[in-house]
Amino acid sequence: MVPRISDPIKPQSQALIPREILFGNPEKISPVLSPDGAYLAYIAPDSRNVLQVWLRTLKSSAKKDHVLTADRKRGIRSFFWTYQPATLIYLQDSEGDENYHLYAVNVETRQVRDLTPFPDVRAQPVAVEPKAPEHLLVALNRNDPRKHDVYRVNLLNGDVELDTENPGNVIGWTTDAQLQVRAALASLPDGGHEIWIRPTDKAPWKTICVLGPDDQGAPLDFSEDGGSLYFLSSHEANAQRLLAYDVLTGRDKVIAEDPEYDVGGIFAHPLKRTVQAVSFYKEKLEWTVLDKTIDDDFQALRKIRRGEIHLDHGDLSDQFWLVSYVADDGPITYYIYDRQHKKAEFLFSQRPQLENLPLQPIEPVSYKSRDGLTLHGYLTQPKSVSSKNVPAILLVHGGPWARDHWGFNPMVQWLANRGYAVLQVNYRGSTGYGKKFLNAGNREWAGKMHDDLIDGVRWLIDQGVADPKRVAIMGGSYGGYATLVGLTFTPEVFACGVDIVGPSNIITLIQTIPPYWEPMKATFARRLGVIERDEEFMRSRSPLYFVDRIRAPLLIGQGANDPRVKQAESDQIVKALRKAKKPVEYVVYKDEGHGFARPENRLHFYAKVETFFAKYLGGRFQPETEIEGHSGEEH
Repeated sequence: MVPRISDPIKPQSQALIPREILFGNPEKISPVLSPDGAYLAYIAPDSRNVLQVWLRTLKSSAKKDHVLTADRKRGIRSFFWTYQPATLIYLQDSEGDENYHLYAVNVETRQVRDLTPFPDVRAQPVAVEPKAPEHLLVALNRNDPRKHDVYRVNLLNGDVELDTENPGNVIGWTTDAQLQVRAALASLPDGGHEIWIRPTDKAPWKTICVLGPDDQGAPLDFSEDGGSLYFLSSHEANAQRLLAYDVLTGRDKVIAEDPEYDVGGIFAHPLKRTVQAVSFYKEKLEWTVLDKTIDDDFQALRKIRRGEIHLDHGDLSDQFWLVSYVADDGPITYYIYDRQHKKAEFLFSQRPQLENLPLQPIEPVSYKSRDGLTLHGYLTQPKSVSSKNVPAILLVHGGPWARDHWGFNPMVQWLANRGYAVLQVNYRGSTGYGKKFLNAGNREWAGKMHDDLIDGVRWLIDQGVADPKRVAIMGGSYGGYATLVGLTFTPEVFACGVDIVGPSNIITLIQTIPPYWEPMKATFARRLGVIERDEEFMRSRSPLYFVDRIRAPLLIGQGANDPRVKQAESDQIVKALRKAKKPVEYVVYKDEGHGFARPENRLHFYAKVETFFAKYLGGRFQPETEIEGHSGEEH
């Protein structure tokens, strides 16, 4: 066991930032304009500190906002406007099980209706369109838990009828301006995909693009007349490009591309549906403007505030845009931008209490892996008396087919404030850097993907930043798995580790994935292995079988209702650790799923993490207090 640090780091000049400010509910987030521009909806806590949808009437002299919804416990995190007057939709599951229902709210009467009242069914919104305002399309695994068919929901009377049946391998649907399903992304047995298209919603499907097992891509949207399909694809290129497929000629052309970075997103006119700008996420978010009529708008937006610019069309007239600015050392700020006058009206910031606090800059960094790959990431250093040889946290992102980004991160700022250097690595297998980098992670769980992380630790030590005897590893989901790998495969590197909802055994992880992930099994097989063929290989990459190697203390947090990484994944390694008399602390939250949504549970768990790190790394800590309402139970 690693002994408790008796010589903590030197005091910092800055005060401790209370955990409540960083991990409690935000004050206001996610503003969205109604299509007619009459209302602004956003998410904020109610008087019981539960996140709800709130409403502001913009075309009224009375500026008082009021709450629309009345969720009792978990809080609402996702909603969107429909084109039916005064109607919006929010999503909610039960205790983290991810079987989301769609609820319609009339903002004038405040009546709430469950549009998908089907038990054990997961609803996935497909589309709403201004030319079909009375309906929405939603994908439901109602008839078969393994596949989602498309249903048409009547927003006036609530009728739900089958629109498009899934042959079994479709994992995404795309509609045209008439709200007709016209394109699909289908998985193939070899792990590749096909993009399908059809001229009408009754015609047979036609394959327009075959994406090999190493390729990426997906259909995005149709042009206003339905004659062109915009789609992403890395076929015949390294990185995902934006292309337009002509339905009449069968030809496609490249709209935007970068040799190294994937296209991240598109900004299209709300009615004309023309692509106006494309984003690439490099060290930070970068925009390429394609429509010269909005050049002046982007120039004006860059002058308003420092930070990354994130955009959403406001109303259908395209006169107003919703703009958010993301910085590394402050909260997200939201504005309504008036295109006619080239001026922006400040709405609110995500967490105003952060604005005068001592937050640390996040620095983009890069280094070479042991086999020559260039790896990118972010380093945040504490504001200490000495920035050399400080305790450090390797914070590993989940996915693993995702990536870390620049910008405000409450966990990073919390750790830096407590005196730790924080390194985030976009290891091979991370997305955004093209298919060569993504596929370099195939069959490399606990292999080269982990080598990339260890090379990051060594780089941090070589730079003189980290004390080699005081480095910890922490992460959620795949990051939790990486923590378990770190303590079992490289026990000499880490002083302690924190695993949040991480799998401990690749075999049991694959055996218990949700049924609606069935079409993605071929992709998992290519990237992880096939149990029937590769069982020994998969065992060799599973921390569960190597608990005897663990030297350092471990803290595990788990949601009891997690549909992706079942509680059994944490239970089995905790049982093995205790049998081997290894140090482990284990907390299970009975009303959580894949991560901790309720602020009471977040605050409870991160208080334990903070005390844990202070004990084994020597950082500063805010004393633990009893958190009312949390559901955590130590096992």
